[in-house]
Amino acid sequence: KKTPPPDSKPPPAMIERRAVVVAKLKKYQEEANPLVQFLSTPALVKQLRQEKAYNLQFLQEKFQIGPEQIEALYHYAKFQFECGNYSAAAEFLYHYRTLCTNSEMSFSALWGKLAADILMQDWENAIEDIARLKENIDSKGTSSTPLNQLQQRTWLMHWSLFVFFNHDNGRNNIIDLFFQERYMNAIQTHAHHLLRYLAAAVIINKRRRNMLKELIRVIQQEHYTYHDPITQFLECLFVNYDFDGAQQKLKECETVLQNDFFLANCWEEFVENARLFIFETYCRIHQCIDIKMLAEKLNMDHEAAELWIVNLIRSARLQAKIDSKAGTVIMGTQHMGIYEQLIEKTKSLGTRSYQLANTVMTQAHAT
Repeated sequence: KKTPPPDSKPPPAMIERRAVVVAKLKKYQEEANPLVQFLSTPALVKQLRQEKAYNLQFLQEKFQIGPEQIEALYHYAKFQFECGNYSAAAEFLYHYRTLCTNSEMSFSALWGKLAADILMQDWENAIEDIARLKENIDSKGTSSTPLNQLQQRTWLMHWSLFVFFNHDNGRNNIIDLFFQERYMNAIQTHAHHLLRYLAAAVIINKRRRNMLKELIRVIQQEHYTYHDPITQFLECLFVNYDFDGAQQKLKECETVLQNDFFLANCWEEFVENARLFIFETYCRIHQCIDIKMLAEKLNMDHEAAELWIVNLIRSARLQAKIDSKAGTVIMGTQHMGIYEQLIEKTKSLGTRSYQLANTVMTQAHAT
């Protein structure tokens, strides 16, 4: 496109549009100015309490700030967001929620704050916003119908992808959220494509291998509705034990991940853990493994595969040894001790207990 010369005048339509935007800005500034001035004084803000009734009475008596100014703050924050001033929008929406008595407007403001935090890449506050939104949705406070709740949960899971794949603990959080019964129901009903991100998170996260069995079950259930190279890789490896197919799907995963907005930065971790899955599964079936053949299945050259296996045996403390002359890996018998068996059996109890307690609390509130 050609750039206009420096001395050229903007089109009349742009001048008219600018006049409208400036007029709106002045209008919202005037309406919200008393409350904005109050919020710009930290000493006065400290006097606000958790009780909204006290805050409203305090602001009305001391500063003549009433419901009109509070609602004006919401519109002013929304306008700031539309203008790209996300930090101001997030701050104003936070204060609006501490003063607002309308649950629907407060819920809407929370969505706006999450959007602002995502655009500012403030992942810590965004994680807190997601937790508050989830609590709000699950409590039926603002989602009166099951269909509305389903839509809200689906939106929340989609928005959470921006946060979970950037936050340090996000890959644990996405597994915790998506595997909860109501959210898994939303995925299976309304958003099958989210299985890609859940599968990638489980593959990458070595500490959450205990969720693999449940993930495979869901992938099998939804196979005819949704599948992609990531879900098919898991099916080939853990359902069909098709190592050649898994190798082919792993190659296809490279294209998928490198072209996916959320997963583009995860490719190296993904392929490292996917190879580990292939190796571990192959070792469970075979006692003597040909390194050359394993290198082909891992899509690596012979020397790189041998070095990778040596490092894996050391780090994972596997009972195995390498015969360099024969070019084979000889696996020893692996017997899980009582302590390891106990840990394995109780890995998912924490998540299940949380889900059960959450269900009981929700039903108690509903009654």
